[in-house]
Amino acid sequence: MAIAFARGLRKASSFLRSSYPLLISSRPICRNFSHGYGTVNLVISEGKPKFETRELDPPKKYKWLTKKRLKLKRKKEREERNAANRKDPRRLTVKGKKKKFVNAEERIKYKLEKAKIKEALLIERLKRYEVAKVQGPEVRPHEITGEERFYLKKMGQKRSNYVPIGRRGVFGGVILNMHLHWKKHETVKVICNNSKPGQVQQYAEELAKLSGGVPVNIIGDDTIIFYRGKGYVQPQVMSPIDTLSKKRAYEKSKYEQSLESVRHFIAIAEKELELYYRHVALYDDPNNRNPLSILDDSPSESRQHHENEFFLSCSDTDSSSEDEDEDEELCELDNGSSSSAKEELSESEN
Repeated sequence: MAIAFARGLRKASSFLRSSYPLLISSRPICRNFSHGYGTVNLVISEGKPKFETRELDPPKKYKWLTKKRLKLKRKKEREERNAANRKDPRRLTVKGKKKKFVNAEERIKYKLEKAKIKEALLIERLKRYEVAKVQGPEVRPHEITGEERFYLKKMGQKRSNYVPIGRRGVFGGVILNMHLHWKKHETVKVICNNSKPGQVQQYAEELAKLSGGVPVNIIGDDTIIFYRGKGYVQPQVMSPIDTLSKKRAYEKSKYEQSLESVRHFIAIAEKELELYYRHVALYDDPNNRNPLSILDDSPSESRQHHENEFFLSCSDTDSSSEDEDEDEELCELDNGSSSSAKEELSESEN
């Protein structure tokens, strides 16, 4: 196609040269074709076509690809990442150099001490996320008859509208979603994901206080059906003031999860220490044993030694049982002789 276009331009140039020779010779004819980030110019001077290429500047959205801008962007991302990591509970550790331990007891005690320090730090951090309760009149739940409760249970189970509770727990966004559902529906299901056994009851009480709804039914260990109440009016502020925001609730859940894992580790370490003390009481401390005592006796000799000890213990028990039998026989003989002597004395008196 380009060849045909060039031939056409040649014919046109030859035609124009014959008609306007002065104009063609003084000024070349140019045609531009732009593609990507450069241009291709078709120049006809003195009846000969030539192609010239020129590069253009990249568009504004790709200007950050220069070295300086790329470095600035990476620095900004690094700072944001570090700021997020500062609130990570995994960074709450007791700094110190690595130690070499003489025995297992020192190692377990050192780890247990560090875990208890971290537990205290986490409890202090969690105090920052405590929200003061707003003082005011308590919302009394509406009284519902048995028939109404039965009807609301069925209706809540059939409806598909629900509000999830995840790792953040109960915060302002959950109450806001419940009020938005109550705008068009009388009931709403609250699904508690990853809830522990017995935690659903706590969620039901807390949501009833904050939202003013009535818990109608608890299904299993993860679903609560709430009724909005009679004469419901949507409040102007749907997320209560005495609740955490979404970001702060997520941070609090991280610290709670870390505290739970630390307490689990402390329980395991204490059990390990107790088992170590039992082992030392039964078999003595392994560090105080002479390692050459194991090499002195061959396995067969050590086995014979244990067998001899076993037989000696059995013989001691047998001898003690025999002595007891002899003592019993002597007592019986003494009793028999005394009874016969008494009979003889009674007969002589008679």
